[in-house]
Amino acid sequence: MAGELVLSASRVARRFGAVTALDGVSLDVHAGECVALVGESGSGKSTLLRTFNRLTEPDAGTVRVDGEDVQALDAVALRRRIGYVPQDGGLLPHWTVLRNVALVPWLLGRHDAEPAAGQALATVGLAPDAFGPRWPHQLSGGQRQRVAIARALAAAPRIVLLDEPFGALDAITRSDLQQMFATLRTETGIAALLVTHDLHEASLLADRIAVMRAGRIEQDAPPDTLLAAPATPYVGELLARAHVRPGSRR
Repeated sequence: MAGELVLSASRVARRFGAVTALDGVSLDVHAGECVALVGESGSGKSTLLRTFNRLTEPDAGTVRVDGEDVQALDAVALRRRIGYVPQDGGLLPHWTVLRNVALVPWLLGRHDAEPAAGQALATVGLAPDAFGPRWPHQLSGGQRQRVAIARALAAAPRIVLLDEPFGALDAITRSDLQQMFATLRTETGIAALLVTHDLHEASLLADRIAVMRAGRIEQDAPPDTLLAAPATPYVGELLARAHVRPGSRR
């Protein structure tokens, strides 16, 4: 994809004690592009994702957002300009849905924080008048994840990071949210870095798939290329175990 570079990791390394989480990883994401990080647990997917909003600090290498080295940026300000959906949604249980979604615009000092939150709720298919006054515990799992995505979008970021956003949902709800996310990306043109263990999900949603293993990227390619021509035996094994074949995309 030939658009402007919005996320860039160059030879990034990170260790946790004796464990090498990232081993010289390089990855680029362009404007409007969705890149999926896939791989088994412990492969380094979430660690790499979290280097872009400085929730994880690398030991070596360079991470850039919109061309700026993140180490030169205030971490809090950086996080407020990038949408982030953690695996569990991360909603504050003692805040209403509307207040949760309005969090980042409010932190940015915007006077339209609540209207922006209402628009974000509508964007993810939740009527603000019906859902805004509710509490997180009053929502289904799928509704909570929609709210988490709305919160990530409320300040109109150019980039969103999603860490297994649909992983804990039942199959029907997961399919509904995948379709919602695909439509949302088409409508907004937002760039996305998506962590998932599900190759089917990655092939449906992403423009490129980066397969990670032991802190390294084994292959980074468009889904059809990856499915048709796995670059390493591990990628081929992963595809075979997931029963993903060329032509399986919708």
